Amino acid sequence: MTTRTILFDSPFLLGFEHTRALIERAAKAAADSYPPYNVEQTAEQRFCITLAVAGFSPDQLSVTVENNQLVVSGKRDGDGRADAAYLHRGIAARGFMRSFVLADGMEVEGAVLEHGLLHIDVVRLEPERNVRRIAIRSAD
Repeated sequence: MTTRTILFDSPFLLGFEHTRALIERAAKAAADSYPPYNVEQTAEQRFCITLAVAGFSPDQLSVTVENNQLVVSGKRDGDGRADAAYLHRGIAARGFMRSFVLADGMEVEGAVLEHGLLHIDVVRLEPERNVRRIAIRSAD
């Protein structure tokens, strides 16, 4: 049995529990390969996440964002063809949940289902420039 050392276990890094949790969540999400997806940069600060969700209708899909986590899920009530005798069944008919961790400032603009592909548009908003002048006092 091997022990994996986590960088964030260092006693010199205090207050990074949130970052460690994000990394663990991302690693767990990457372990599942269904449904397949692409992440494409479409412009300087714009991205498109495309998931292959053939056979799902818009009412069977859900896209939510909570605490910088984008969650896409699909639920099936069954494929409607329970009596079919398949010779080969290569199209998955199961539900799924796939999550993506979004950096601060990332916003989901919308989602479109087209030809069995779910396209989710994500944009990185420009952070507000917050310049604060600090008064300098004299020690006299």
